[in-house]
Amino acid sequence: MDYGVEIKKVDKQGRIILPSDWRKEELKDNDEVFIIKEKGVLKIIPKKKPDLTKYFDSVDLGVDFIEEWEEFEREFHEIP
Repeated sequence: MDYGVEIKKVDKQGRIILPSDWRKEELKDNDEVFIIKEKGVLKIIPKKKPDLTKYFDSVDLGVDFIEEWEEFEREFHEIP
């Protein structure tokens, strides 16, 4: 995909056509984007679902092993 500036025509209803290589790379199976309006600028950002699995091993609960989940929850949520 080439990055840079493209000039596009805006039709009478305010529509533009997003570059096909950008759609294939950034949108993939999604058809929603965020449009951010600022003075003199529109930003189009693809709406993507975050991959939460990359954070699974980054949380340290301060225990090595959890035998009884309900007991762990009680102790974890206790106010010190």
